[in-house]
Amino acid sequence: MKRYYPSSKHTFYPKRHIILTLLLMLFQCQLLYAQLKLVPLASDYEDDQISEPNHLRTEASLNLPFFDDFSTSTGASPNSKNWLPGSGVYINNTLTNSHPSLNITTFDGLNSTGAPYNVINPLNQNFTDTLTSQPINLANRTAADSIYLSFHWMAKGLGELPDSSDYFQLEFLSKANGWVTVWKQDGFKLDSVFKRQFIRISDAAYLYDAFQFRFRAYGRNSGYYDTWHLDYIYLNTKRSVKQPYIFDVALRKPVTSFLKKYTAMPLRQYRANPQAALSDSIKTDVVNNFNNFNILTSTFTITDASRKTEYFRNVQMSIYVEALKGKGLGIKTTPITINNNLDSLKLISKFVVTTTDTIPGVNLKTNDSITSRTDLTDYYAYDDGSAEYGVQVNQKLGRVAVRYTLAKPDTIGGVRLAMVQFNKDVSGQGFTIQIFSNKNGKPDKVLAQRSVAARYPAGRNGFIDYAFSSSVAVPDTFYVGWLQVNEQPVTIGFDRNSMLGKDVIFYNLGTEWARETSLKGSIMIRPYLGKKAAGVVTGNEPILTSDANFYPNPNRGTISWESGLLTFIEIYALNGALMRRIAPAKDQRSVEVKGLHDGIYIIKSSDGKRSFSQKMLFVQ
Repeated sequence: MKRYYPSSKHTFYPKRHIILTLLLMLFQCQLLYAQLKLVPLASDYEDDQISEPNHLRTEASLNLPFFDDFSTSTGASPNSKNWLPGSGVYINNTLTNSHPSLNITTFDGLNSTGAPYNVINPLNQNFTDTLTSQPINLANRTAADSIYLSFHWMAKGLGELPDSSDYFQLEFLSKANGWVTVWKQDGFKLDSVFKRQFIRISDAAYLYDAFQFRFRAYGRNSGYYDTWHLDYIYLNTKRSVKQPYIFDVALRKPVTSFLKKYTAMPLRQYRANPQAALSDSIKTDVVNNFNNFNILTSTFTITDASRKTEYFRNVQMSIYVEALKGKGLGIKTTPITINNNLDSLKLISKFVVTTTDTIPGVNLKTNDSITSRTDLTDYYAYDDGSAEYGVQVNQKLGRVAVRYTLAKPDTIGGVRLAMVQFNKDVSGQGFTIQIFSNKNGKPDKVLAQRSVAARYPAGRNGFIDYAFSSSVAVPDTFYVGWLQVNEQPVTIGFDRNSMLGKDVIFYNLGTEWARETSLKGSIMIRPYLGKKAAGVVTGNEPILTSDANFYPNPNRGTISWESGLLTFIEIYALNGALMRRIAPAKDQRSVEVKGLHDGIYIIKSSDGKRSFSQKMLFVQ
């Protein structure tokens, strides 16, 4: 497997890849090795203009203090109370893990909808996201007021490290000279940790009503490249670099899953064995941003999101948190009793800490609670709903599959995919969704497949629903994935935060399946249930077995087969070109394929229902 880094500056080739590459060169066959690679995110919108928020405002200016840790932001956009619209930044709690408070704002080459600023030239550099404050009243202030703006910043996180030509900067709006750069950080060779920055405001050019500041990133504007993260912005008087700390304790990391193996699962499957489905504990952490210890109380609850029924409550007293340190919070859980009349349930897991945080004029209680939602509805998920990268098969006819384990056999009605774009819009391009049975811990026979066209969701982190025409019966272990049928690959969202799905990813080498071990995260593919299964799945239709083999092999112009179930046979060259398509009659068992040059081909066949076979054909 080749692990792909978005900047294309670093490529790591494990020993397995080198051995396979030598074998492929020997057989002159690239299709035997279906590579997976991670790629940056983009979307299906075209907007090659960098949007820059207008700095004018008709309402009254804000008064000091100004504080925002983005914990009050709803959705992916910053709070309009403090910031002008049109920034393009992405508010999230998943792209770093050492931030000073719940939520951060991320700067990259995508606008607010998740679309690249430039889809014409993937290497183009320009200003990307710009976060501009609302006007702030600094009239009648002087240098003696000791006004400082502080903020925490980080490069990369779980994104891509900015290049040496990239930078992140802070600008002040001067009354006389317009925007002036007052701080700048170049990219490359940076620690992936948050750093605190202090900027004094003493120049009279900035001490007026309607003063503004803005953060801007410069880098590749064609996707999720050159990422910078910003948090904990505080502007006020009477501040000193000798005492830079804020008396604030904040919850931080995303709450872990209520479930042991998944982030979501069908309620009827949960009911089959609640103890096995439940995670041993649910965790988050709290961080003390002050230079003195703090003692607090933590309350954890699990409630029904719609009905407000409380299923679980735990209170922990006298939790000691060291100065400028984080501390994990964890709660051991027990199975909850769910009303049998319910067919779905959305659970809210919530931590709340009781603190004495204070800044005069600022509400620091907004970061004292953190929640996560677990859907017990109709689908399975390993991901947390946020895509940090995309994953592709970069070989035509390559396949990927993700394993799911049920409490009991059931049916699958369809699949929801987090479709994302990388460099090129492939809307309308075909690929095949497949469901496989299990044999010895790997995908085996095709239980169902559907040819579909690529589509993109309306916004960032959306899913596209691909339903099957009828429910597919599956055993207690099955696999869901896709077949890449074109040269240009489709891209599926990849979650780098949730590791629940890292050990269940498989790829096809042309003749067999192998487990992927280098990707650390979860593919965002969510099978959902169909009509309720009646008993154990045994397979009611004939399936292709070894009699789908074609002979003689090597071949000199006529191929034969024994199966009477085949409805089509396709022969592909190694470059993916379709050379022959055959629709055999019911009693037909051979066909001439003269005109094929000597070499290696891929031969596909299907019964047109639920079974699929792919073999190698040598012509000489």
